[in-house]
Amino acid sequence: MPCPALPDGFDFTDPDVLHRRVPLPEFAELRRAEPVCWVAQPAGVAGFRDEGYWAVTRHADVKYVSTHPELFSSYENTAIIRFNEDIERDAIDAQRFIMLNMDPPEHTRVRQIVQRGFTPRAIRALEERLRARAVAIVEGARARSGPFDFVTEVACELPLQAIAELIGVPQEDRGKIFDWSNKMISYDDPEYAITAEIGAQSAAEILAYAMNMAAERKRCPAQDIVTRLVAAEDEGNLSGDEFGFFVLLLAVAGNETTRNAITHGMHALLTHPDQWELYKRERPATTAEEIVRWATPVAAFQRTATQDTELGGRTIRKGDRVGLFYSSANHDPEVFTAPDAFDITRDPNPHLGFGGGGPHYCLGKSLAVLEIDLIFNAIADAMPGLRLAGDPRRLRSAWINGVKELRVSAH
Repeated sequence: MPCPALPDGFDFTDPDVLHRRVPLPEFAELRRAEPVCWVAQPAGVAGFRDEGYWAVTRHADVKYVSTHPELFSSYENTAIIRFNEDIERDAIDAQRFIMLNMDPPEHTRVRQIVQRGFTPRAIRALEERLRARAVAIVEGARARSGPFDFVTEVACELPLQAIAELIGVPQEDRGKIFDWSNKMISYDDPEYAITAEIGAQSAAEILAYAMNMAAERKRCPAQDIVTRLVAAEDEGNLSGDEFGFFVLLLAVAGNETTRNAITHGMHALLTHPDQWELYKRERPATTAEEIVRWATPVAAFQRTATQDTELGGRTIRKGDRVGLFYSSANHDPEVFTAPDAFDITRDPNPHLGFGGGGPHYCLGKSLAVLEIDLIFNAIADAMPGLRLAGDPRRLRSAWINGVKELRVSAH
């Protein structure tokens, strides 16, 4: 049952698609003609032994699936919509220990513990330190005499330093987290030559690092979030293994996504000079949310139907995979006026860049928004004449809207 609204053989999760562009015209056609559409795949190409998935492209339908975990499971096939075709099923099932891939009630239990580190008070406590770090990062980039890579010199640094501050990773170790997380998610990009074995080894390195940290805090408690999460396991805290998987999730969800939002945001501002001038002049508080809508760093996650159900006029069978295409939902004209316009004053802005609501709504939203606000304020203050020095080089990925390199010049 191919989708007539798409070109023959088109697959939104084909890594070559996001490598070239976000497929906004195809999303628009699906929202218009067939908002819940079956996308056929050769068996096993995404790591699953099925024949495809349902592409869900309207804002309302993405929200519905996200807020009904009893009908649409993250645990069954995980939330990752495409793996390497040679991945073993055991390797997919092992990812169920990550909170992203849990369902209630287990997800509820773990999230209630983890969210202690993301309370408004906890985020406020980080703000001044992160503000100083943002200024130092930008000042360091400005000191470069010629063009530089915005991704490595600016965009990646504050998310990494924020994670280090949050969980007590020594700042000198943040490069390890950067390297490990890159290798975990870059398996579709031949430039990195990352094999499944290297990706698995990188995940194991993060797990071991975090589990050692948890064990150390149990032996010698400190005044930090790690201690609050693991020190009294029998009182509703995380086990060492659970803390390890939490850090594994942070390495991607708190690092890769915010880094790509910042990079896409800088590119958007520099290619919309009216918006850059507006930002430098007025610093609208709505800017970060529009950057996340525009960037939508996680283009898609998936769920698996737990029973036969209806969605968008289509019958979804038990066991069918359902792709939630946030990039499409964030350009839905039924929700957003002029969705293809980059408007940093957009308000309201009910985008789904942090998820579609429900149990998996992004735990670190407040921290991500703070990081984006701090880094762009620092850039506007120190490098108001920043300009592009090349086109962005995009990541080849099935589900991450990523940029590997963005050359800019401050002089």
